[in-house]
Amino acid sequence: MSAAAERVVQTKEKKPFYFLKWAKSRKGQQTIIIVAFMFIPLLLLFTFTYFPFGEMFKFSFYKMKYIGPRKFVGLENYIQVFKRDDCFGALKLSLYYIGGAMVQLAIALYLATILSFKVKGGSIFKGFMFFPYLISGIAIGFIFKFFYTRGFVFDTVLQWCGFELENLPYWLKDQSINNISLVATSVWRYFGQNMVLFIGAIMSVDAELYEAAELDGANRFQQFRYIILPSIKTIVTLNVILSITGSLSAFEPPYVITSGANGTGTYFVIMNEIAHVSQKVGLASAMAIVLLVIIFIATILQKLFFKYAMRDAEDENTVAGLRREKKLERYRNRRRKGRVTG
Repeated sequence: MSAAAERVVQTKEKKPFYFLKWAKSRKGQQTIIIVAFMFIPLLLLFTFTYFPFGEMFKFSFYKMKYIGPRKFVGLENYIQVFKRDDCFGALKLSLYYIGGAMVQLAIALYLATILSFKVKGGSIFKGFMFFPYLISGIAIGFIFKFFYTRGFVFDTVLQWCGFELENLPYWLKDQSINNISLVATSVWRYFGQNMVLFIGAIMSVDAELYEAAELDGANRFQQFRYIILPSIKTIVTLNVILSITGSLSAFEPPYVITSGANGTGTYFVIMNEIAHVSQKVGLASAMAIVLLVIIFIATILQKLFFKYAMRDAEDENTVAGLRREKKLERYRNRRRKGRVTG
């Protein structure tokens, strides 16, 4: 290397870095904006989500109230969660809500399939059925509290249908029916939301697939089975996961309508009582961690189930994709021939 070239290299290496100059440059401003946009959301996420979660996880190892001394008890709170009937036993009530969620999804999928085709007054029906989702959960609780009260709306309607009031159960007191009554309120509120999500997914299906299926003689059920359901598999899986995880954390209907009385106290209602009435903060934190683990496990199991149950219907299935392409090609050929003949 010549002496002149060495001087040029040394000059480049010794060039000082000026932060203000760099910050005013295009590259510097891009970097600062990117970091600022990342830093603020991450700071808010850490402050309001991860930090409180970390504190709650720490509290789960202590015997403590909101105010006062703390005593480290190790895993004792977690053992109590599984030993106490009012804690882990309350999760059994989630089975009612999971069953209701399945009914809710079936109704939503059925109505979405019908309304995705041209139906008179379809937009009005969609609006009516989606409207309950817009109402506050607390307001819905008060509505159904009076709806189910003895001698009020529901009993009156049933009397119009010929039922005797003496033969009707107490919808919110009778332990054989009160949880089903509460689940019905949840179904009423959320099935419209599921329906709208399903309709959005169904509307994205290629219309040529329906026309090709009709030419091949497929009826509506076969179109649903072999076209609609495989095409909306992702949104079905998402709705099932959200519905089941929501069922495990049901809170508003039992809290507002019955206050958890007469065997309607769900896991969240019991956790709220333990945390805010009994002030057993450590035990309530352990319950929250246990519920989080259960939701994680339930989500993984659902993903595995859908991966196995719907593997033949996956869009990524090359055989199914080729079969559909052949049908579409046949349909296009028929249309071309029809135009030429015409």
